[in-house]
Amino acid sequence: MEPRSGCPVNAAVEVLGDRWSLLVLRDVIFGDRRHFRALLTGSIEGIASNILADRLKRLIDAGILTRGTAARGQRARFSLTEAGIQTLPIIYALGNWGLDWCQGSAELRSRQQLMRDEGPAFIEELMDELRVRHLGAPPKPHDGPGPLERLDAAYAAAAEEEHVDRR
Repeated sequence: MEPRSGCPVNAAVEVLGDRWSLLVLRDVIFGDRRHFRALLTGSIEGIASNILADRLKRLIDAGILTRGTAARGQRARFSLTEAGIQTLPIIYALGNWGLDWCQGSAELRSRQQLMRDEGPAFIEELMDELRVRHLGAPPKPHDGPGPLERLDAAYAAAAEEEHVDRR
């Protein structure tokens, strides 16, 4: 599909600017949800199956995701392309805006806060880890847990803290 204009912002908005596409990418990136059922049942916003199917098709057509071939009876696995991995700084910027201007639970804000606290080097390290998982790139050596493991730990700690506070 041709964009309405040659403006790069318009072209990006036409691919990513609907209500669901960035949330699907968020779930692929941070939740490692790579199958249709996992994306459908793991969506905290409650995406409908027809909307999810449409967004996945759009993201594949735009070169953001690929859909692996699956034998009959098996589930197809979706993977980020390099263009999909390059959406991480966009999601990061939107999340920072959300931290500053919107309310939310500490649990759901914890990953974004960690990324903000860690800064741009963390985002680059996370993109490298996504390349390993989705593109088969060789892992880069690092000390300690990787960025996705650190994000999961931040989420788990915030969830536990919220659970304790509710008692």
